[in-house]
Amino acid sequence: MISILAAFDPPYWLSTAIKVLVVAVIVPTAALILGILFLFKVMSWMQSRMGPQEAGPRGLLQLLADGVKFLQKEDLIPDKADRFVFKAAPIVVLMSTFLIFVVVPASRNLVVENLDPGIFYALAVASLSVIGVLMAGWASANKYSLIGGLRAAGQLIAYELPMVLAVVGVVIQAGTLSLTGIVFAQNSQGILGWGGLGLPFILTQFVGFAVFIAATQAELTQPPFDMPVAESEIVSGYQVEYSGFRFLIFFLAEFATAFAFAAVAATLFLGGYALPWINAGSDWYYVLGPVILLAKILLVSFLIFWIRFTYPRFREDQLQSFAWKVLIPIALLNIVVTAVLKVVL
Repeated sequence: MISILAAFDPPYWLSTAIKVLVVAVIVPTAALILGILFLFKVMSWMQSRMGPQEAGPRGLLQLLADGVKFLQKEDLIPDKADRFVFKAAPIVVLMSTFLIFVVVPASRNLVVENLDPGIFYALAVASLSVIGVLMAGWASANKYSLIGGLRAAGQLIAYELPMVLAVVGVVIQAGTLSLTGIVFAQNSQGILGWGGLGLPFILTQFVGFAVFIAATQAELTQPPFDMPVAESEIVSGYQVEYSGFRFLIFFLAEFATAFAFAAVAATLFLGGYALPWINAGSDWYYVLGPVILLAKILLVSFLIFWIRFTYPRFREDQLQSFAWKVLIPIALLNIVVTAVLKVVL
Protein backbone atom coordinates (compact mmCIF):
# COMPACT_ATOMS: atom_id res chain seq x y z
CA MET A 1 0.00 0.00 0.00
CA ILE A 2 2.85 2.37 0.85
CA SER A 3 4.43 1.79 -2.54
CA ILE A 4 1.09 2.47 -4.27
CA LEU A 5 0.72 5.79 -2.44
CA ALA A 6 4.31 6.74 -3.24
CA ALA A 7 3.78 5.96 -6.93
CA PHE A 8 0.53 7.91 -7.14
CA ASP A 9 1.18 10.81 -9.52
CA PRO A 10 -2.10 12.42 -10.66
CA PRO A 11 -2.28 15.11 -13.34
CA TYR A 12 -1.97 18.72 -12.21
CA TRP A 13 -5.70 19.50 -12.31
CA LEU A 14 -6.57 16.43 -10.23
CA SER A 15 -3.73 17.08 -7.80
CA THR A 16 -4.92 20.67 -7.31
CA ALA A 17 -8.54 19.57 -6.80
CA ILE A 18 -7.47 17.00 -4.20
CA LYS A 19 -5.35 19.57 -2.34
CA VAL A 20 -8.16 22.13 -2.26
CA LEU A 21 -10.62 19.49 -1.05
CA VAL A 22 -8.24 18.30 1.69
CA VAL A 23 -7.69 21.83 3.03
CA ALA A 24 -11.45 22.51 2.84
CA VAL A 25 -12.05 19.42 5.00
CA ILE A 26 -9.15 20.03 7.40
CA VAL A 27 -10.26 23.52 8.49
CA PRO A 28 -13.71 22.63 9.93
CA THR A 29 -12.41 19.27 11.18
CA ALA A 30 -9.57 21.02 13.03
CA ALA A 31 -12.02 23.43 14.65
CA LEU A 32 -14.24 20.52 15.73
CA ILE A 33 -11.33 18.58 17.23
CA LEU A 34 -10.05 21.49 19.31
CA GLY A 35 -13.54 22.68 20.24
CA ILE A 36 -14.78 19.30 21.44
CA LEU A 37 -11.54 18.03 22.99
CA PHE A 38 -10.23 21.17 24.67
CA LEU A 39 -12.99 23.80 24.90
CA PHE A 40 -15.52 21.32 26.28
CA LYS A 41 -13.74 18.31 27.75
CA VAL A 42 -10.33 19.58 28.92
CA MET A 43 -11.77 22.84 30.26
CA SER A 44 -14.44 20.87 32.14
CA TRP A 45 -11.77 18.62 33.61
CA MET A 46 -9.64 21.61 34.67
CA GLN A 47 -12.66 23.25 36.30
CA SER A 48 -13.78 20.03 38.03
CA ARG A 49 -17.11 19.74 36.21
CA MET A 50 -18.61 17.31 33.72
CA GLY A 51 -19.14 19.50 30.67
CA PRO A 52 -21.80 18.78 28.01
CA GLN A 53 -23.33 15.30 28.29
CA GLU A 54 -26.57 15.32 26.30
CA ALA A 55 -25.73 15.67 22.57
CA GLY A 56 -24.29 12.36 21.41
CA PRO A 57 -22.21 9.92 23.46
CA ARG A 58 -20.74 11.83 26.43
CA GLY A 59 -21.71 15.08 24.75
CA LEU A 60 -19.24 14.66 21.85
CA LEU A 61 -21.76 16.05 19.35
CA GLN A 62 -22.47 19.23 21.34
CA LEU A 63 -20.36 21.42 19.04
CA LEU A 64 -22.17 20.06 15.97
CA ALA A 65 -25.49 20.82 17.69
CA ASP A 66 -24.30 24.37 18.41
CA GLY A 67 -23.24 24.75 14.77
CA VAL A 68 -26.67 23.69 13.53
CA LYS A 69 -28.25 26.13 15.99
CA PHE A 70 -26.19 29.03 14.60
CA LEU A 71 -27.05 28.07 11.02
CA GLN A 72 -30.75 28.30 11.92
CA LYS A 73 -30.47 31.76 13.45
CA GLU A 74 -31.42 34.89 11.52
CA ASP A 75 -28.62 36.69 9.68
CA LEU A 76 -28.90 40.25 11.03
CA ILE A 77 -27.12 43.28 9.53
CA PRO A 78 -27.30 46.72 11.21
CA ASP A 79 -29.14 49.40 9.21
CA LYS A 80 -26.14 51.73 9.04
CA ALA A 81 -23.57 49.02 8.38
CA ASP A 82 -21.50 48.84 5.22
CA ARG A 83 -23.22 45.69 4.00
CA PHE A 84 -20.54 44.44 1.59
CA VAL A 85 -17.63 44.96 4.01
CA PHE A 86 -19.70 43.58 6.90
CA LYS A 87 -20.40 40.38 4.98
CA ALA A 88 -16.85 40.02 3.64
CA ALA A 89 -15.03 40.44 6.99
CA PRO A 90 -15.53 36.90 8.39
CA ILE A 91 -14.62 35.42 5.00
CA VAL A 92 -11.32 37.34 4.97
CA VAL A 93 -10.50 36.06 8.47
CA LEU A 94 -11.35 32.47 7.50
CA MET A 95 -9.37 32.65 4.23
CA SER A 96 -6.31 33.68 6.23
CA THR A 97 -6.65 30.39 8.12
CA PHE A 98 -7.08 28.35 4.94
CA LEU A 99 -3.90 29.81 3.47
CA ILE A 100 -1.74 28.82 6.46
CA PHE A 101 -2.48 25.13 5.86
CA VAL A 102 -1.11 25.38 2.31
CA VAL A 103 2.52 25.01 3.47
CA VAL A 104 2.22 22.74 6.53
CA PRO A 105 3.77 19.36 5.56
CA ALA A 106 2.29 16.06 6.77
CA SER A 107 5.13 14.22 4.97
CA ARG A 108 7.74 15.01 2.34
CA ASN A 109 5.07 14.92 -0.38
CA LEU A 110 1.84 15.34 1.61
CA VAL A 111 1.85 19.12 1.43
CA VAL A 112 -0.29 21.41 -0.71
CA GLU A 113 2.70 23.47 -1.82
CA ASN A 114 6.28 22.99 -0.63
CA LEU A 115 7.41 26.61 -0.92
CA ASP A 116 11.06 27.47 -0.32
CA PRO A 117 10.08 30.50 1.82
CA GLY A 118 7.36 28.41 3.51
CA ILE A 119 7.51 29.86 7.03
CA PHE A 120 7.73 33.39 5.63
CA TYR A 121 4.57 32.69 3.62
CA ALA A 122 2.74 31.21 6.64
CA LEU A 123 3.46 34.23 8.83
CA ALA A 124 2.54 36.62 6.01
CA VAL A 125 -0.89 35.11 5.31
CA ALA A 126 -1.61 34.77 9.04
CA SER A 127 -1.36 38.56 9.30
CA LEU A 128 -4.21 38.96 6.78
CA SER A 129 -6.66 38.35 9.60
CA VAL A 130 -5.89 41.87 10.85
CA ILE A 131 -7.62 43.24 7.74
CA GLY A 132 -10.72 41.12 8.37
CA VAL A 133 -10.90 42.20 12.00
CA LEU A 134 -10.65 45.88 11.06
CA MET A 135 -13.31 45.38 8.39
CA ALA A 136 -15.65 43.81 10.94
CA GLY A 137 -15.05 46.52 13.53
CA TRP A 138 -15.53 49.44 11.14
CA ALA A 139 -18.37 48.08 8.99
CA SER A 140 -20.63 47.22 11.95
CA ALA A 141 -21.47 50.92 12.63
CA ASN A 142 -21.14 50.23 16.35
CA LYS A 143 -18.79 52.00 18.76
CA TYR A 144 -18.16 48.87 20.80
CA SER A 145 -17.36 46.97 17.64
CA LEU A 146 -15.01 49.70 16.40
CA ILE A 147 -13.14 49.87 19.71
CA GLY A 148 -12.78 46.08 19.72
CA GLY A 149 -11.55 46.08 16.13
CA LEU A 150 -8.94 48.77 16.85
CA ARG A 151 -7.79 46.95 19.98
CA ALA A 152 -7.52 43.68 18.06
CA ALA A 153 -5.59 45.29 15.20
CA GLY A 154 -3.14 46.94 17.60
CA GLN A 155 -2.68 43.67 19.46
CA LEU A 156 -2.22 41.53 16.36
CA ILE A 157 0.32 43.94 14.87
CA ALA A 158 2.25 44.16 18.17
CA TYR A 159 2.48 40.38 18.62
CA GLU A 160 3.30 39.53 15.01
CA LEU A 161 6.77 40.97 15.56
CA PRO A 162 7.81 38.68 18.47
CA MET A 163 6.28 35.75 16.58
CA VAL A 164 8.44 36.47 13.53
CA LEU A 165 11.53 37.03 15.70
CA ALA A 166 10.92 33.73 17.51
CA VAL A 167 10.94 31.94 14.15
CA VAL A 168 14.19 33.61 13.05
CA GLY A 169 16.19 31.55 15.58
CA VAL A 170 14.82 28.33 14.05
CA VAL A 171 15.55 29.55 10.54
CA ILE A 172 19.16 30.39 11.48
CA GLN A 173 19.69 26.98 13.03
CA ALA A 174 18.02 25.05 10.20
CA GLY A 175 19.51 27.17 7.42
CA THR A 176 16.27 27.22 5.45
CA LEU A 177 12.86 28.91 5.31
CA SER A 178 11.16 25.76 4.00
CA LEU A 179 9.01 23.98 6.56
CA THR A 180 9.90 20.63 5.00
CA GLY A 181 13.58 21.62 5.16
CA ILE A 182 13.20 22.51 8.84
CA VAL A 183 11.74 19.04 9.50
CA PHE A 184 14.69 17.44 7.67
CA ALA A 185 17.16 19.57 9.66
CA GLN A 186 15.73 18.37 12.99
CA ASN A 187 15.60 14.76 11.79
CA SER A 188 19.15 14.65 10.42
CA GLN A 189 21.03 16.24 13.34
CA GLY A 190 21.87 14.83 16.73
CA ILE A 191 22.47 15.76 20.35
CA LEU A 192 26.23 15.90 21.01
CA GLY A 193 26.79 13.53 18.11
CA TRP A 194 24.03 11.10 19.14
CA GLY A 195 21.15 10.94 16.66
CA GLY A 196 18.79 8.71 18.63
CA LEU A 197 16.34 11.56 19.26
CA GLY A 198 17.32 13.73 16.34
CA LEU A 199 17.53 17.38 17.35
CA PRO A 200 14.06 18.81 17.94
CA PHE A 201 14.64 22.54 18.03
CA ILE A 202 12.66 22.92 21.22
CA LEU A 203 15.84 21.75 22.99
CA THR A 204 17.92 24.61 21.60
CA GLN A 205 15.16 27.11 20.84
CA PHE A 206 13.08 26.72 23.99
CA VAL A 207 13.15 30.49 24.45
CA GLY A 208 11.86 30.97 20.90
CA PHE A 209 9.18 28.35 21.55
CA ALA A 210 7.97 30.18 24.66
CA VAL A 211 7.84 33.48 22.77
CA PHE A 212 6.03 31.82 19.85
CA ILE A 213 3.37 30.30 22.13
CA ALA A 214 2.80 33.62 23.91
CA ALA A 215 2.46 35.42 20.57
CA THR A 216 0.09 32.70 19.36
CA GLN A 217 -2.19 33.30 22.34
CA ALA A 218 -2.30 36.98 21.46
CA GLU A 219 -2.89 36.34 17.76
CA LEU A 220 -5.87 34.17 18.68
CA THR A 221 -7.18 36.87 21.07
CA GLN A 222 -7.53 34.17 23.72
CA PRO A 223 -7.09 34.75 27.47
CA PRO A 224 -5.02 36.31 28.87
CA PHE A 225 -4.90 38.38 25.64
CA ASP A 226 -8.66 38.66 25.03
CA MET A 227 -9.00 42.42 25.68
CA PRO A 228 -10.36 42.99 22.09
CA VAL A 229 -13.44 40.92 22.97
CA ALA A 230 -13.74 41.88 26.64
CA GLU A 231 -17.38 41.15 27.48
CA SER A 232 -17.30 43.23 30.66
CA GLU A 233 -16.64 46.52 28.85
CA ILE A 234 -17.16 46.22 25.07
CA VAL A 235 -19.65 43.31 24.99
CA SER A 236 -17.84 41.07 22.47
CA GLY A 237 -15.76 43.54 20.49
CA TYR A 238 -15.70 43.44 16.71
CA GLN A 239 -18.04 40.42 16.69
CA VAL A 240 -20.85 42.14 18.60
CA GLU A 241 -23.14 42.76 15.60
CA TYR A 242 -22.64 39.34 14.01
CA SER A 243 -25.22 36.59 14.29
CA GLY A 244 -26.06 33.24 12.76
CA PHE A 245 -23.63 31.66 10.36
CA ARG A 246 -21.39 34.77 10.15
CA PHE A 247 -20.65 34.54 13.88
CA LEU A 248 -20.10 30.82 13.36
CA ILE A 249 -17.43 31.63 10.74
CA PHE A 250 -15.54 33.75 13.30
CA PHE A 251 -15.72 30.88 15.79
CA LEU A 252 -14.59 28.40 13.15
CA ALA A 253 -11.69 30.64 12.12
CA GLU A 254 -10.48 31.06 15.71
CA PHE A 255 -10.22 27.36 16.46
CA ALA A 256 -8.94 26.39 13.01
CA THR A 257 -6.26 29.08 13.35
CA ALA A 258 -5.30 27.68 16.75
CA PHE A 259 -4.88 24.29 15.06
CA ALA A 260 -2.83 25.88 12.25
CA PHE A 261 -0.50 27.71 14.65
CA ALA A 262 -0.10 24.52 16.68
CA ALA A 263 0.84 22.71 13.44
CA VAL A 264 3.41 25.39 12.61
CA ALA A 265 4.85 25.23 16.16
CA ALA A 266 5.00 21.41 16.02
CA THR A 267 6.82 21.62 12.69
CA LEU A 268 9.28 24.30 13.82
CA PHE A 269 10.11 23.01 17.29
CA LEU A 270 9.02 19.35 17.62
CA GLY A 271 10.23 17.84 14.33
CA GLY A 272 6.90 18.04 12.50
CA TYR A 273 5.68 14.82 10.94
CA ALA A 274 9.00 12.98 11.42
CA LEU A 275 10.35 10.63 14.07
CA PRO A 276 14.12 10.58 14.70
CA TRP A 277 14.55 6.85 14.02
CA ILE A 278 12.78 7.01 10.63
CA ASN A 279 14.33 9.08 7.85
CA ALA A 280 12.23 12.17 7.10
CA GLY A 281 12.14 11.22 3.41
CA SER A 282 10.75 7.72 4.01
CA ASP A 283 7.63 6.65 2.11
CA TRP A 284 6.22 5.33 5.41
CA TYR A 285 5.28 8.91 6.26
CA TYR A 286 2.49 8.75 3.67
CA VAL A 287 0.63 6.90 6.45
CA LEU A 288 2.55 7.78 9.63
CA GLY A 289 3.13 11.48 8.89
CA PRO A 290 -0.42 12.79 9.45
CA VAL A 291 -0.81 10.69 12.62
CA ILE A 292 2.51 11.84 14.11
CA LEU A 293 1.85 15.47 13.20
CA LEU A 294 -1.66 15.32 14.72
CA ALA A 295 -0.26 13.94 17.99
CA LYS A 296 2.25 16.78 18.21
CA ILE A 297 -0.42 19.35 17.28
CA LEU A 298 -2.64 18.12 20.12
CA LEU A 299 0.30 18.38 22.52
CA VAL A 300 0.94 22.01 21.55
CA SER A 301 -2.81 22.74 21.54
CA PHE A 302 -3.09 21.42 25.09
CA LEU A 303 -0.44 23.94 26.14
CA ILE A 304 -2.26 26.77 24.33
CA PHE A 305 -5.61 25.96 25.94
CA TRP A 306 -4.03 25.31 29.33
CA ILE A 307 -2.77 28.90 29.29
CA ARG A 308 -6.20 30.07 28.12
CA PHE A 309 -7.97 28.43 31.06
CA THR A 310 -5.40 29.46 33.68
CA TYR A 311 -4.49 33.15 33.48
CA PRO A 312 -6.68 36.23 33.96
CA ARG A 313 -7.02 38.94 31.33
CA PHE A 314 -4.27 41.53 30.82
CA ARG A 315 -5.18 45.20 30.81
CA GLU A 316 -4.52 46.94 27.49
CA ASP A 317 -1.37 48.68 28.78
CA GLN A 318 -0.06 45.42 30.28
CA LEU A 319 -0.78 43.63 27.02
CA GLN A 320 1.21 46.10 24.92
CA SER A 321 4.04 46.36 27.45
CA PHE A 322 4.44 42.59 27.52
CA ALA A 323 4.95 42.54 23.75
CA TRP A 324 7.28 45.52 23.38
CA LYS A 325 9.20 45.38 26.67
CA VAL A 326 9.41 41.65 27.32
CA LEU A 327 8.84 39.37 24.33
CA ILE A 328 10.62 41.41 21.64
CA PRO A 329 13.84 41.97 23.67
CA ILE A 330 13.93 38.29 24.64
CA ALA A 331 13.39 37.21 21.03
CA LEU A 332 16.15 39.56 19.81
CA LEU A 333 18.54 38.21 22.44
CA ASN A 334 17.67 34.66 21.35
CA ILE A 335 18.53 35.56 17.73
CA VAL A 336 21.91 37.00 18.77
CA VAL A 337 22.82 33.95 20.87
CA THR A 338 21.68 31.55 18.14
CA ALA A 339 23.67 33.39 15.46
CA VAL A 340 26.83 33.46 17.58
CA LEU A 341 26.58 29.75 18.41
CA LYS A 342 25.85 28.94 14.75
CA VAL A 343 29.09 30.62 13.70
CA VAL A 344 31.22 29.31 16.57
CA LEU A 345 29.99 25.72 16.46
